[in-house]
Amino acid sequence: FSQGKPKGPQKVAILDAGAQYGKLIDRRVRELNVESEVVPLDTPPSKLKGNYGAIIISGGPGSCYAADAPAFDPAVLEMGIPVLGVCYGYQLLNHVCGGKVEKAEKREDRQEAIQVESSSTLYHGLGKTQTVLLTHGDSVTKLAPGFAATGWAGGGHVVALENAEKRLYGVQFHPEVDLTEHGIAMVKNFLFRVARLGGSYTPKSRHQAALDEIREAVGSKDILVLVSGGVDSSVCAALCREAIGPARVHAIHVDHGFMRLHESDTVKVALGKVGIDLHVVNCTSDFARAGTTTQKGKKIGPLIEAIAPEDKRMIIGDTFMTVTEAAVASLKLDPNNVYLAQGTLRPDLIESGSHLASSKADVIKTHHNDTALVRKLRDEGKIVEPLKDYHKDEVRALGKGLGLPKHLVWRQPFPGPGLAIRVLCSDGTRPETLTAAEVSKVRALIAKASDMPLSFTVLPVRTVGVQGDCRSYKAAIALSLPGTTDVAKVDWPGLFAIARQIPSEVPNVSRTCFMFGDPVEQGAPGSEDVTATVCSQPVVDQLRQADHVVSTVMLKHNLHHELSQVPVVLFPASFGVKGNRSVALRPFITRDFMTGTPAVPGKDVPFAALREWVKGVQDVEGISKVVYDLTAKPPGTTEW
Repeated sequence: FSQGKPKGPQKVAILDAGAQYGKLIDRRVRELNVESEVVPLDTPPSKLKGNYGAIIISGGPGSCYAADAPAFDPAVLEMGIPVLGVCYGYQLLNHVCGGKVEKAEKREDRQEAIQVESSSTLYHGLGKTQTVLLTHGDSVTKLAPGFAATGWAGGGHVVALENAEKRLYGVQFHPEVDLTEHGIAMVKNFLFRVARLGGSYTPKSRHQAALDEIREAVGSKDILVLVSGGVDSSVCAALCREAIGPARVHAIHVDHGFMRLHESDTVKVALGKVGIDLHVVNCTSDFARAGTTTQKGKKIGPLIEAIAPEDKRMIIGDTFMTVTEAAVASLKLDPNNVYLAQGTLRPDLIESGSHLASSKADVIKTHHNDTALVRKLRDEGKIVEPLKDYHKDEVRALGKGLGLPKHLVWRQPFPGPGLAIRVLCSDGTRPETLTAAEVSKVRALIAKASDMPLSFTVLPVRTVGVQGDCRSYKAAIALSLPGTTDVAKVDWPGLFAIARQIPSEVPNVSRTCFMFGDPVEQGAPGSEDVTATVCSQPVVDQLRQADHVVSTVMLKHNLHHELSQVPVVLFPASFGVKGNRSVALRPFITRDFMTGTPAVPGKDVPFAALREWVKGVQDVEGISKVVYDLTAKPPGTTEW
């Protein structure tokens, strides 16, 4: 790529505009052996010039023309340093240079095939048609002087531009995510063909760096590790043990009453085999009674009565911390001589809007390991998180290197709050979802998109999504066919195409599913019925049984490696059977755990396994319907 010995600074500055995927840019650059650093968007030119050989401006949730837009010094673009603007960064580049950016007629949150100018250096070696991830509500409507369009989406609107003479490039899409199929090649072209960087950076062994971080943070003090049994916390515990020795590492597993079937026992045995003496603390009643106070001073709880998903997450996260304090006392450890270690990963921090991942990121959902109380402990220097710059696949590689058992390394990801956040709670009333006009539009879209005899209904719930780097809490659609249709005869590609189109055309929909069994038409008797649901043990037991069915079938068909994650969700739609609920299956494929695609039946999930899933879950007492989530991320989050 670069000619001869590289000249000048070899580091990339990633200007953070609040992107959910900002740290992924950092990772992609590092993977190409180029040093990078995430810095605030308002970093002055004086701190950039002479220190960085290239600049990437990240995406973000705001509008570059808004009165409250994040501060940015236009002189950054006049320093002669090559710049790549991504999503918000692309719009900002055009706006600052004299072009026009306006609110789009409709927002986009999907993969799309675009056309690119293959003669552009950014697309060197790539074809004219590229599949990319577009997530935006604003669009470039007039190019800045001196810029040329180099990418076009459907309808001919511009999604990429450049001023090659000034080495300023912008893309509306996200080259850093897996859903942009040749995005890494584009980043590579920018770094090596445009910026002429050398690519000779060799990061310090991440294993060694994690050990050094632990030793430096805790000094001569002990460590208390919260172990859920997933790969993240298990790797964290193993690292701590290696860093300071087993005598000073105290591992506890909190059973909050929301674990999978036999999970706590399995975790204790598995970790015992790798030399971790796990103290299991049963706190089921403590969590059920627990409440907390939000950052705005509002008291919420108890958990057993909580309905809102964010309330549940906050209560569980804060209760984890208070339980930990009690555990320290029971182990007769000196609280002033103990650090708390957590297996917090980069995506956890990003989705929680933590400043450690991004100073401007919007909150998608609060993770139990990044609540306000955790942040307080972190600010006091009492938490060590050696995996905070890691993504899931990197942790698995590290776990393998640490010698953890294969079955532990490849355990299906399971959220710290457990099954509690996979129960959609309700007070028994149907939430407001779509207007009559929006329902009509969905009906017309389905009729136009497919020849299948599809019925559809708006589910009487709302689910969490991520649209345009922001949290959404919107409607879910369920499609259905005549009940005798076998899963092998369903036009799955056609269903996935509809699932991609609906949120784009009807923004108040963030999730689309396929419903098994007899078809359900919008407005049919029972289609809007809701069962009052809280995280009581009978309700959690119902989900626990369904989850166990799915896990057993996955083990039988050896799907743990093929499927990145398979959340099983209990939602309060009864479909006319009083007291019943329904279950959503969310087989998901991802590498970066920030974006991803639903698993495709017949390709990623054998039809035999899907049939066993559906029948097994339908046989759980009190289950009316089973649905299969067809939604990519974005617009739908992995969890509901």
